[in-house]
Amino acid sequence: MNRFSFIVSAFLFLFSLTQISAQKIIAGPMKGYLAMKEAAIWLQTDKPSKVQIKYWDTKNTVKKLYSKIKETDKEMANTIQVVLEDLEINTEYEFIVLLNNVAVKPKYEQKLKTRDLWKYRKDAFDLSFVTGSCNYVNETKYDRPGTPYGGEHQIFEQMANRKPDFMIWLGDNTYLREPDWDSKSGILHRYTHTRQLPEMQKFLATTHHYAIWDDHDYGPNDSERSFYLKDVTLDVFKAFWANPNYGVGDSKGITGFFDWSDCDFFLLDDRTYRSPKSEEGEILGEKQLAWFSESIRQSTAKFKFISIGTQVLNSAIKVENLVNYKKEYTSLLDTLDKYNISGVIFLTGDRHHSEVSKYTTSDGDVFHDFTVSPLTSGIATARGEINEYQVPGSLIEVRNFAEFKVLGDKNNRRVEVKFFDSAGKEIYQYEVK
Repeated sequence: MNRFSFIVSAFLFLFSLTQISAQKIIAGPMKGYLAMKEAAIWLQTDKPSKVQIKYWDTKNTVKKLYSKIKETDKEMANTIQVVLEDLEINTEYEFIVLLNNVAVKPKYEQKLKTRDLWKYRKDAFDLSFVTGSCNYVNETKYDRPGTPYGGEHQIFEQMANRKPDFMIWLGDNTYLREPDWDSKSGILHRYTHTRQLPEMQKFLATTHHYAIWDDHDYGPNDSERSFYLKDVTLDVFKAFWANPNYGVGDSKGITGFFDWSDCDFFLLDDRTYRSPKSEEGEILGEKQLAWFSESIRQSTAKFKFISIGTQVLNSAIKVENLVNYKKEYTSLLDTLDKYNISGVIFLTGDRHHSEVSKYTTSDGDVFHDFTVSPLTSGIATARGEINEYQVPGSLIEVRNFAEFKVLGDKNNRRVEVKFFDSAGKEIYQYEVK
């Protein structure tokens, strides 16, 4: 090789290294689901990249573990979910992202702790989680004219400061606009734009995340099963949210399930099967409702948290409340009542205000519905509607989130609920026993 060829080869080699090193993480890493023996980490890169995660027991830093190498690509906006396998119970791990085999310096602490094995051995451990719905991130050229619809994004910093075990996103986690929902590239753009919000990054990094959807991250406003790109939004949703499962039983869509301590969490899909509004219509659909009815009857959990975008226990026949679909509403409540299902707590969103609803059956069974909305989107009043099950004093008409803590020994388990505004100020509290 002559001197000129050597110089050219060296230049090309150095140029390739520069190109590789220029690749970066633009959102995340986000902690997804946490199981007994594994955990998911999500992230998004600016260009196609090879991603691997190195992780280790914080009490045994010598032994390093490595995830499988996965590659991001443009097909799904360079998003990736990496699974950390072969974890030990009740153990703290630290991890670092390798991007094209180069370690990425973390902006926030990158640790997770696996859950303890408690059943048949000790009392259930305490847990805490936060929840909310309706997250609008402004993008001026695509937004409606006038006053920006989104705001107070510091709410995510306040949620991170609560140091919850996990977050449940209750739908409308982003807002598809007119240029978004009619194409895959548009949907990917909107999800990407929202996920890059600077105020959200600490929260993504330090908390495990689970999610359901509602109309705005599924399609147009009030969209239902006829939406022509629902399969595309399903693929995108799966790419951006590291839930443990999708479409359990015979149901499709985003339906899922996980447990944590002595609590079961049902993630329900209120869009895939939704028919046009009518008393005989559907929201959950026959297959999903059948799976849910059978699963909750088998649950031995102290508390059963049921996440669904649509309000369940609001008696007002307005907007998209489940009561508009009388047949399914009656079937759901009758099932819970017939089998004396205890500890039922619905987590709902959509309404751009928050409230607590309490429903008592003729047998004395008590169900609660905590509506938590909005996080950062516009605020709406209750519009003078009469919800006969609303707990007096629980109506909240500011941007807010809720924190749930499950506490106490096996004979005195309770759920403490606190609502906070975007500045982290407590504005309402409630307790379920």
